[in-house]
Amino acid sequence: MCNKYGGNLPNAVGIPEEQLREAAKSAVCKINIDSDSRLAMTAAIRKHMAENPSHFDPRQYLKPAREEMKKMYIHKIVNVLGSDGKAE
Repeated sequence: MCNKYGGNLPNAVGIPEEQLREAAKSAVCKINIDSDSRLAMTAAIRKHMAENPSHFDPRQYLKPAREEMKKMYIHKIVNVLGSDGKAE
């Protein structure tokens, strides 16, 4: 989505989800998904600005950006890392 809305990040990708699943099943204690988070937020901001060029208030584009990050984290926690409900 970043590149679709004007980004120039052809090689910016997070760790493939299959590799994350394998790491989560092994003895790996920490899995970093920050690249995915930054890409999700940047993509949402770019999308919002492309679709709403008159907006300039950060509250207008940061809210959807935070929501996109939240969706990404929920997806990774539930569908990739298998860690849903394990913080109890």
